[in-house]
Amino acid sequence: MRVAVDVGGTFTDIVLERDEQRWSAKLLTTPDTPETAVLQGIEELLGVAGLGWPDVSLLILGTTLATNALIERKGARTALLTTAGFRDLVEIGLEDRFAQYDIFLDKPQPLVPRPWRYGVTERVDARGQVLTPLDESQVIALAHELLAERIESVAVCLLHSYAHPAHERRIRELLEQHAPGLWVSLSSDVCAEIREYPRLSTVSANAYVQPQVSGYLRRLNDSARARGLRGEPFLMTSGGAIATLQTGVEEPVRLVESGPAGGAILAQHVAEQTGSAHALSFDMGGTTAKICYIDDFEPQISRSFEFGRVHRHLKGSGLPIRIPVIEMVEIGAGGGSIARVNHLGVVQVGPDSAGSLPGPAAYGNGGELPTVTDAHATLGTVTPERFAVGKVSLQPELAQRAIQAHLAEGTGLDAPQAAQAIIDIVTENMANAARVHASELGKAAEEHTLIAFGGAAPLHAAPLARKLGIDRVIIPESAGVGSAVGFLWAPIAYQAVRSFHQRLDGIDHAGVQRMLDELSASVDAVVRRAAPDTRLTHKRVVYMRYSGQGHEIAVDLPDGPFDAAASAALNTAFAQRYAQLYGRSLPHVAPEAVSWSVAAQAGERRARPQDHIATGPGTAARAAGTRVVYDAAQARWIDIPYYERQSLDPEQTLTGPALVVEDETTTYVPPGFLARRSRLGSLVLDDTHAPQRRQADAANKDHAS
Repeated sequence: MRVAVDVGGTFTDIVLERDEQRWSAKLLTTPDTPETAVLQGIEELLGVAGLGWPDVSLLILGTTLATNALIERKGARTALLTTAGFRDLVEIGLEDRFAQYDIFLDKPQPLVPRPWRYGVTERVDARGQVLTPLDESQVIALAHELLAERIESVAVCLLHSYAHPAHERRIRELLEQHAPGLWVSLSSDVCAEIREYPRLSTVSANAYVQPQVSGYLRRLNDSARARGLRGEPFLMTSGGAIATLQTGVEEPVRLVESGPAGGAILAQHVAEQTGSAHALSFDMGGTTAKICYIDDFEPQISRSFEFGRVHRHLKGSGLPIRIPVIEMVEIGAGGGSIARVNHLGVVQVGPDSAGSLPGPAAYGNGGELPTVTDAHATLGTVTPERFAVGKVSLQPELAQRAIQAHLAEGTGLDAPQAAQAIIDIVTENMANAARVHASELGKAAEEHTLIAFGGAAPLHAAPLARKLGIDRVIIPESAGVGSAVGFLWAPIAYQAVRSFHQRLDGIDHAGVQRMLDELSASVDAVVRRAAPDTRLTHKRVVYMRYSGQGHEIAVDLPDGPFDAAASAALNTAFAQRYAQLYGRSLPHVAPEAVSWSVAAQAGERRARPQDHIATGPGTAARAAGTRVVYDAAQARWIDIPYYERQSLDPEQTLTGPALVVEDETTTYVPPGFLARRSRLGSLVLDDTHAPQRRQADAANKDHAS
């Protein structure tokens, strides 16, 4: 029996799975003590299933705690120890401007303020040779100063520590002796790669969230074990893999995107089931919306991402974190996103959210500002008594009152029109984010199938697809708790990267082999903690470039000893990959390897059961009843049918406008869409207007030419 928990900014989603049965729950997140909602929800599901804590064989947790602490700047009192003369690097950054011509440009503030950044006398060169020994007496004096400043956590990032970590490790030993209460994060452990600014930013983020996240994880573990849980909880990482509790305690920065990563794994799984080689994962919850492109059944993987962007869509306006992460764009567009009239007199939605407390006005918990959820409650597209599995009984009259007071009166609209404006604007915000992300990746959104999940996504999925020119939408089973379901399908794996600069025409084969062996041993040790008796598979990647270039590309390195034959094969593979990406190779320039990566995974990848989606008109499904909703196109209230999702048969179809309801979410089927269930339970929406739209687009292009 397996349990997965996704702690979001607004809701905590819990899924319990045993054999072919699945139970789920949705609770409001308890932000001050996140473990409270987790434990309460698990016990509720165990009671429904007639089981107890000792029956749980696997508990997997994803959390936004690290993300929220970073974005809201609610982490620990953190100090930074770095090589003397380099303490201001966190503000200097890359010496570039993300908006070159904006003279009022605001850069993100570093996590560690200047008075708590200290330079330490030591120096190592890029080859790992010690130029200046570490001044240990200075470190001891700093330890006492840190205690006097009531510092809770320390980030240590010395120049070229990826090549010579001994100085950082000695600093940790001295701090443990003379300031034993401090948390200490080393850049050589968290991010052993070149480029000191991203490495410094990453270790600072790790130190900043470590006391809070580690305390939460330990409290949760202690409480669960006291209730009878037999093993430690496991954690979802940002790279889409499962790791141990100890990994989360030591490297909490790897959990920053853990919840969204579970959603991408779910979308990957559904794409494989349905044969959707090109899919667009769309996850919309209470606080944010996440969009991820999946091609050839694999989500886009990145070595880094940014958090806390000053400007949402401008790359470089945030602080970098260099960890393995599933590539996605995240915007402040969720059910709790607050709508207001801005200084131009137009409606703006997000990026700030009402969260779980006080939440949207319709919750009745004291929230007064209108949100996306309030818009749906006003328009009639959600069932108040079934919202969030009945945990929150929406009060539409409070939602309408908030929209009337804060939006309608300032724009000259009536309440339903203002509510529709909220829906239209937040949907366009998400469509724009998908377009920008597609252009950054060189992809075409209209060539993908939209896979939507999360409590709010099914309400927006079809309108979003139409804006993007996408013909098909898939709403997976248990979509309202989709990220938590994705946790159950994620592999137990771990990846480590280390920089070791080598030109291939003079490569140190023995040195590379030692480094690969060390990386393999380190990742194996992490995975073995979670799966001690399972066969491990490995994937090795080398990040390479031509000499003189500033950026690298990833090249696969097959298993086996790294000898002359292996380096020759690597040289050939790099030239082929470079030509594939850029149209030509540069045989007259020497290639070089910059960083090396080893990933270990427990067991073989499981084959996905194939789904079947019927074609043709089918038989008409029987509606469970009708609901009164506001139709913006006709500017009046109309009756539309609603259907119980679990009552739909794969041979049945329904046409929009309609609602498909279930306990965790509601799917809106607009006019022109045909909906049906697949054999494995996914809800599939096809845009019947797509052929005419494509013909019109083609005609317009011909006319323009």
